[in-house]
Amino acid sequence: MTGHDESGDAGRPKGRRSTVLKIAGLTMAGLLVLGAGAAGWAYWHLNSNIKSVDINNALGDDRPAKAMITPSASASASPLPSGSLNILVLGSDSRSGKENKELGGGSSSGARSDTAMVVHIDAGRKKATVVSIPRDTLVTRPSCPLKSGGSTAVAYNAMFNSAYSVGGAVCAVKTVESITNVRMDHYIEIDFSGFAKLVNALGGVTVTTDQDIDDDDSHLHLKAGTHTLNGKQALALARTRHGIGDGSDLGRIGLQQKLVKALLERISSTSLFTDPGKLYTVAEAVTSSLTTDTGLDSLSELVSLGESLKGLSADRVKTVMMPVVTAPSDPNRVVAKEPAASRLWESLR
Repeated sequence: MTGHDESGDAGRPKGRRSTVLKIAGLTMAGLLVLGAGAAGWAYWHLNSNIKSVDINNALGDDRPAKAMITPSASASASPLPSGSLNILVLGSDSRSGKENKELGGGSSSGARSDTAMVVHIDAGRKKATVVSIPRDTLVTRPSCPLKSGGSTAVAYNAMFNSAYSVGGAVCAVKTVESITNVRMDHYIEIDFSGFAKLVNALGGVTVTTDQDIDDDDSHLHLKAGTHTLNGKQALALARTRHGIGDGSDLGRIGLQQKLVKALLERISSTSLFTDPGKLYTVAEAVTSSLTTDTGLDSLSELVSLGESLKGLSADRVKTVMMPVVTAPSDPNRVVAKEPAASRLWESLR
């Protein structure tokens, strides 16, 4: 098995936004049309929605070196950062809350990182690479600090997504940094209900499937062709693995990458700024199920990030999968394919 490489379509207008992170950056500008009083309340409400984890404090200095962040040559009083950036984006299958349970989250005793992507933004912030890490990858999971005190034990040949299960966001970040030797500058997590709400707030997403999908586990049944999916269906597509490819996580990653591009396409084509109600609904959907590191836990910080990405166009975003091969110890698991995986991570430092 080899890595998947799919570049953005060159035919898309360059002005289109190329990452979901820009939603938060756009939100504040659109809130101005609501009026000063309403905008103030909306800012407070959306800002208070965002949950955060102090990853830097938990992990300390035992981490890969941080990339140098340099200010842009802007004449602004507060120059925007323009250095390279690495962001770990997780989709969790938590059953926390009624809505997540109804959408088929993980066991009530915990949650897993059902989707994991490292978003690398080049210096200058005009190019980006999104690397998917298969959740079935066997890794050496490092010792991780626990909120309750103490730490987890080092685990060998552990499934990648177990890191989030045993140690939450902190352990997920530490595990990614351990296997990549790449510093994660930020962390963003969205749960099942938040993803489904976002799709519904946008009026659905349109995707084209190359084959029939008949997956009782994800409850998705689609004929090959083009479909407009609601939030629940889009979530099912993101979780589908049976009946796609060899039934492993690798086929699902291809669907997830296709879905991300469809979602970005929908965001680009939706006139949020001329519809304050829809703008607020989208912003509410994003922030209500968002967990970040403490460096992105406010709308002002998300706005700054979004502004720094304004020169990033869709045709300069590339999606790939970490190169993997079947694990010698288990045909249902994979391991990093070397030296290809190491070369990929080296290119992101």
